Amino acid sequence: MNAPALSAAPKAGGFDLRREFLASIVVFLVALPLCMGIAIASGMPPAAGLITGIVGGILVGALSGAPLQVSGPAAGLSVMVFEIVQRQGVAVMAMAVLIGGAIQLTAGLLKFGQWFRAVSPAVIRGMLTGIGILIFASQFHVMVDDAPRSSGLQNILTIPESIKKGITPSDDSNHHWAAIIGIITILSIIVWKALSKTRLRLIPGPLIAVVLGTLLTVGYGLSIKTVSIPEDFLKEIRPSFAHLGLLIDGQVILAGLAIAFVASAETLLCATAVDKLHTGPRTKYDKELAAQGVGNMICGLFGALPMTGVIVRSAANVEAGAKTRISAILHGIWLLMFVAALPFVLNKIPMACLAAILVYTGYKLIDIKAFKDLSKYGRSEVAIFVVTVAMIVVADLLTGVLIGVGISAAKLLYTFSHLEVQFEDKPDQNRSVLRLRGAATFIRLPQLAAALDRIAPSRELHVHFDRLDYVDHACLDLLINWERQHESTGGRLVVDWSDLTAKFHRAGNGNGKPESKSASLAVSAVTVDDMDATSQAGMATRG
Repeated sequence: MNAPALSAAPKAGGFDLRREFLASIVVFLVALPLCMGIAIASGMPPAAGLITGIVGGILVGALSGAPLQVSGPAAGLSVMVFEIVQRQGVAVMAMAVLIGGAIQLTAGLLKFGQWFRAVSPAVIRGMLTGIGILIFASQFHVMVDDAPRSSGLQNILTIPESIKKGITPSDDSNHHWAAIIGIITILSIIVWKALSKTRLRLIPGPLIAVVLGTLLTVGYGLSIKTVSIPEDFLKEIRPSFAHLGLLIDGQVILAGLAIAFVASAETLLCATAVDKLHTGPRTKYDKELAAQGVGNMICGLFGALPMTGVIVRSAANVEAGAKTRISAILHGIWLLMFVAALPFVLNKIPMACLAAILVYTGYKLIDIKAFKDLSKYGRSEVAIFVVTVAMIVVADLLTGVLIGVGISAAKLLYTFSHLEVQFEDKPDQNRSVLRLRGAATFIRLPQLAAALDRIAPSRELHVHFDRLDYVDHACLDLLINWERQHESTGGRLVVDWSDLTAKFHRAGNGNGKPESKSASLAVSAVTVDDMDATSQAGMATRG
């Protein structure tokens, strides 16, 4: 298929190549320092991170099931990789990445990726906010030419120190100049976003900010830290088959399993989070998982870092206006071209400028509105959000997400095992009232049976289902049989069968229309065979 012409407006059914081109530049500028920084944090040379970024952009970008997600080395894996490298060596790490990729590819082909869709929105929003806080805090130090601290919590607590260095530096430091460049970068992004109209919006604010920051640094001869690219980068790009024998080593296989699990979790949760940031095509989870597997197998052969889908680069991609996978692929091409052929150009870019872009990106990821939005669904959702964010900041990304998912599962278990039965007896009216709230399942059948046993033989019992979330076959069968027995003693059961029948049809038969009153009352005489058929699908009801 021929490439579309470079035009100001996208063609119907196609894409705007200029917009994708400019978005790819922004992603490239964000990815470059992260690729090298994560490699160093993992105990590997910068080239190992750059190779992963190139493979993640060009290869995985082309195969990806999440078109707007950008793949590359991830901070969430840096601790694990560092431990493997220090204890077992680079060769073991490389083969573990290869095994991890093979596991991911197999899992994708077996359609395991869909399981990651069942994640609470509170966890996803908590993950975005937690990562935003970590990125903001760590890059704030880099923005003033200071070094990030050893943990996310320390990065947050020491922000005042970096502010002080940026305002009142010591005689021999240039922290204040780096801080000025960082502030100018952020202001440039904000002002450009506010002033740019129509076609000017195609030029991303971060790109303008980088150009302005670089020109000021070079023009005034500021002595601040700039990007450092290895001159012999091409020599680092060569596959190695010398260590394939390690693939049958038990320790390597265990390390590969760990990498596969963490990388898959981060990638697919990131894909879910990215879907929240745009209105374009949704993620094909199995395809994305398989693409990540192919990418990690290649990275393993080249002795590079493992890759995942990464939220910071992906968020920058969406923010810059990308609509297709072209921007992710192009960003990988720019990484390869610039670090191989034009390192002297990139070496002019101040680190404070790139860090400022990440500070702004991290700020945008912090979701303050989540408190208000999630509170509509109950305080428990807000609690899940807060705990997820706190654990990501205090511990790490994987721990925070796993704890958030665990709390969500515990809440679900409680919801589907908790039943409140409110009993009210009115002897003067020869009437009793039962109000059911929660989930009426076989687990709580004894509780419901005990409440029914309290009803006097001649009483008229009114049962209210309006606060009931779920009812299963066992409890419905109990109620139906109890009604027959109660009527034989002169009593009567009054149930809002119309509401229950409507809920039954929505959940079981897909028909949301309530039946007539006479037909609704006939539900009380439903046969056991009918109940067995309906119980296969369950009767999810919402009050």
